[in-house]
Amino acid sequence: MALAERSSAARTVKDAEEARDELRTALKEAGVTLPSLALDGVSLVGDFPRPLVDLGRCTPQTARRLAGALRGEGR
Repeated sequence: MALAERSSAARTVKDAEEARDELRTALKEAGVTLPSLALDGVSLVGDFPRPLVDLGRCTPQTARRLAGALRGEGR
């Protein structure tokens, strides 16, 4: 892989990391913690990564808190 391609791939992964962090912050502000929130490792593999943010697993209580936050409850 050429240097320019590696640089582009690195920017793509960095953008995904920033998006994950923005989501984590917004969820925290809404009182929701997704313990498994991360980047999907498989989507990072290859010469041209297409990173996905993996929301992971959560308890039913957390799912309900997330649903409430999306409905604007508690604000």
